[in-house]
Amino acid sequence: VISLLNEGLSKSEIFEKTKQTVGLNNVNFKVYDGEIFVIMGLSGSGKSTLLRCLNRLIEPTAGEILIDGQNITQMSAEELRDTRRTKLGMVFQNFALLPHRTVIDNVAYGLEIQGIPKEDRYFKALAAIETVGLKGYENSKITQLSGGMKQRVGLARALANDPDILLMDEAFSALDPLIRSDMQNELLAIEDRVQKTIIFVSHDLDEALKLGDRIALMKDGKVVQIGTPDEILTEPANSYVSRFVAGVDRSKILTAESVMRRPEPFVSVSSGIRVAIKLMKAHGISSIYVVEGKSRRLRGILMIGDALKALKAGKSLEDAMIQEPPQVAPDLPLSDVIPLIAESQYPLAVVNDSGKLLGIMVRGTVLGALAMSGQNGHATAFEEKDPEEKTSEEKSSEEKNFAGEKFEENPPEKTDPIGKSKGEAEGKAGNEAGFPPESSGIPDVSGGINNDGIDSGSVPAEAAAKASLISDTGPGSEVKIC
Repeated sequence: VISLLNEGLSKSEIFEKTKQTVGLNNVNFKVYDGEIFVIMGLSGSGKSTLLRCLNRLIEPTAGEILIDGQNITQMSAEELRDTRRTKLGMVFQNFALLPHRTVIDNVAYGLEIQGIPKEDRYFKALAAIETVGLKGYENSKITQLSGGMKQRVGLARALANDPDILLMDEAFSALDPLIRSDMQNELLAIEDRVQKTIIFVSHDLDEALKLGDRIALMKDGKVVQIGTPDEILTEPANSYVSRFVAGVDRSKILTAESVMRRPEPFVSVSSGIRVAIKLMKAHGISSIYVVEGKSRRLRGILMIGDALKALKAGKSLEDAMIQEPPQVAPDLPLSDVIPLIAESQYPLAVVNDSGKLLGIMVRGTVLGALAMSGQNGHATAFEEKDPEEKTSEEKSSEEKNFAGEKFEENPPEKTDPIGKSKGEAEGKAGNEAGFPPESSGIPDVSGGINNDGIDSGSVPAEAAAKASLISDTGPGSEVKIC
């Protein structure tokens, strides 16, 4: 079978020739420390087989599985048992609980077979029970619990051993939809607290997109694509992936960061009102974001009408700007962005935890990301011209729809003003803003902005020849899986 695979025969062709089924075909990937890595695919794609190869419940025919540099395919039976006990925990679809035992005795079972004294294992088991939200049920019988509670017991049992890596095989698929959603939220909350590396098998795309930091999509024993939820949705590797994600509600998956535009231009609060007016006129826009120096911390938004009034009245930029403009976090789902942007007369600013301006969102790009797709399922919001290639009219058209006052004067020609002589361009801008042609003291700021520091947040899909699960045993330690 291996030789036929090497010759390039498909799974079905090999079955016709040998009556042997190919479970996995040249699977290579990495999993990083502390991430939730979801393996998903349709029934028969090989996802559960792959998970069981990671702890050798199923023996791989070829390849290697490295955990912290140790190839577990070469381990003795004793070494493998020790690795399973100390480094790997597993949660099954149908709970696999012992019905004659209480909750605490089920949770402590793994510790018991390791020979841990009763007092110590109960202490650890109680901590795990509390972590999954079952405090007070430790002496209950398994038969007294609901399906969701039983799954929590299974998760607590895995956590009690304090493993580096959790393997979860369709752990929530046997639960009712509402209970499943609660358990998904609980898993995310637990992951925030305990920071385990989790490999989660699912056939549910919505579940994979909700839980996964990255997703491996499988078909016929092969990994078709590995990527973040955004990458899977917006950059499908082939037509199979495109069809797979066709019915997904993108508004719940795509985030503000994934559709935001570069925050250009913006003006430093220390630059003054004249520079702000010049930038707005040069770019043909009616509003501009105001930031604080090199930190780019958002201070406000300035409208052209307010700026011209402030200039005539001798007021400062700070006096004229609107402070605390509408803003959103980069990880906010578009489903939450839509009502905010619908009610706002300004673009939405995308800022990080420290208040740094990362990007802006306007209605057009949000609607484009949700409603339009390319021939291969790619969102056309990601197929726009590079901002540097756009004319000033194209750049500013959407912002104008949100401005409190429209800028009525004609926008610049498609040829950039700085393509003319610098004095001519500055003189024109100065005259329009109400200062003399010499435009005393106004620096040349019309050449664009520096986009360094805009955090994309995306993790590129791995194309390594071998794959790794990196646990928390030390920097650089990794688990390679082939």
